[in-house]
Amino acid sequence: MSTEPAAETSSDARSVELEAAMRLHLVPGIGPVTHGELVRAFGSPMGVFDAAPSDIRKVPGVGAKLVEQLSLAKESIDVGPQLDICQQHDIRIIARSDASYPQPLAEIYDPPNILFCQGELQESDQVAIAIVGTRHATNYGITVATQLATGLAMAGFTIVSGLARGVDAAAHRGALSAGGRTIAVLGGGLLKMYPPEHAPLAKEIAQSGAVLSESLPMQAPKSGSFPRRNRIVTGLCLGVIVIEAGDRSGALISARTATEQGREVFAVPGRIDNRMSRGCHRLIRDGAKLVESIDDVLEELGPLASPANVDAQTHIRHPAELKLSEQETNVLQAISTETTDFDAVVLATGLPPARVLATISVLEVRRLVRRISGSSFVRV
Repeated sequence: MSTEPAAETSSDARSVELEAAMRLHLVPGIGPVTHGELVRAFGSPMGVFDAAPSDIRKVPGVGAKLVEQLSLAKESIDVGPQLDICQQHDIRIIARSDASYPQPLAEIYDPPNILFCQGELQESDQVAIAIVGTRHATNYGITVATQLATGLAMAGFTIVSGLARGVDAAAHRGALSAGGRTIAVLGGGLLKMYPPEHAPLAKEIAQSGAVLSESLPMQAPKSGSFPRRNRIVTGLCLGVIVIEAGDRSGALISARTATEQGREVFAVPGRIDNRMSRGCHRLIRDGAKLVESIDDVLEELGPLASPANVDAQTHIRHPAELKLSEQETNVLQAISTETTDFDAVVLATGLPPARVLATISVLEVRRLVRRISGSSFVRV
């Protein structure tokens, strides 16, 4: 009988990697940028802790003090209590190395080292739009935020916001009322809900979407954590819609961050005698897309970096596809990114040839399909 130790199971390996990811997250002085440099240099959080101090010192942004802290981290940082808290409260820990880490967020300059999540993230959340604005929203602001969130959620977008009072809460509620998905990103820990009266709303969001934070679950929010929260809100999305923002509104920080991340910026105009309209009007003067309806959003957004599944059968390459009729969607799904023959589309859809041809013409006008020759097409 063999006396060799049993091979480590994949579950055990994941647990070890998760502990390493959490430990690296807790090392003082390691922000998102340095974290990214370390993991790129050594392949994983475990690789960072296994690396020689002399090699760690070569990583950009790492000084002698940080090398010492990393060397001591295995003994000085006990991740057990944090892991226990997460397990007790159904909080999932999503490290940057996790396959379920949101791809759009991973592509920003300073993605969070770890996301703490209540609820579930889905691949369809790549088709997301942020809706942000003042905490002191007028009835007009609440109404517009609710209507836009409802319409966009019904079209297939995930609505992302910060769970703050005013516009944020209205956006979340609008998405929920449409039976859509919504994601709330907190400035503090998931177990230190702010504002506290939004705890029931957060619970409802977690049941049909996700509540996220990069802060430890029991960490109370600080004033400086909200601007950092905003980069996650916009980083998850294709663009951000600003509704009612004063001259110094945090929503303007979100708009600036979105621009830096290469996201689209939209703004809803308001009354000229309302100080909460000033920020939005300034954004529009500076080039933000004016929004009167969800069509303004769909027309402006460009193609996705990679296809996203909106359900088990349908994957989209452009948000404009969310506006298609059932027949248009069926025809589009039958056309590949490789050259596809007209007869193959007719066979796949079961539609009469004349109807397929007319539908393809509509898809060409919408720039979702390109004609290669007289009887062959390609999906853009």
